[in-house]
Amino acid sequence: MGRITLDRPKKLNALSAVLLSEIIEICGWLHQRSDIRVVIVDGAGRAFSAGFDLGDFAAPASGNPRDGADLGRLATNALTDVPQLTIAAVHGRCVGGGAVLVAACDLRVASDDALFSIPEVDLGIPLAWGGIPRLVRELGPAVTKELVLTCRPFTASEALSLRWINTVVTREELAAHVDALATSLAAKPSYALRATKALVNAVAEEMAGTGRSVQDADSLVYAMRDPESREASMKYLAARRK
Repeated sequence: MGRITLDRPKKLNALSAVLLSEIIEICGWLHQRSDIRVVIVDGAGRAFSAGFDLGDFAAPASGNPRDGADLGRLATNALTDVPQLTIAAVHGRCVGGGAVLVAACDLRVASDDALFSIPEVDLGIPLAWGGIPRLVRELGPAVTKELVLTCRPFTASEALSLRWINTVVTREELAAHVDALATSLAAKPSYALRATKALVNAVAEEMAGTGRSVQDADSLVYAMRDPESREASMKYLAARRK
């Protein structure tokens, strides 16, 4: 059994360019580890993830801006494509890109204190990283539009009712429940686990493929240069600093 922990607790595990690059790297390493059958994905500290690091958004790195904008898509695809089963263990806030990472996992368990939100539109940018097709194929178009366009928070219990989360447990039970689930799955035949995951993922891609999401980075770069989008992002960032 393996574990990927988002470990920036002072930043609520905000997804910086460095952290996204590390996710890509460890997923590549997992492809070489046939001895690992199940991987738990969790967050250190008070939250699963506060989403894309707004510091990186406000002050993009030098060089080709598209490269940085595409890191989230590459990281979520890398997580989806590891041969191991992945279980997201979600507690506290799970925002934007963090929710897309959760959607990239095979199974999802949330504590009853988990609170999800997708605030990208309020930030002046479209939801990227392949988030739209991942949500549409599980929630349907209408619910996806509502959650993405309103940017409203939704609880773990609502996520369960939408069948986007598999199980909700108390915060105190989360770690033990996920460990027990991972242990149970890891005891099953490896070939059957991997073949089932690959087939389900292939069917999901036929339903709403993420291949077109390669253009998400272009949408992000445009939004960063669009005057109205930039104004919205500055207002959002200013409100968060208060």
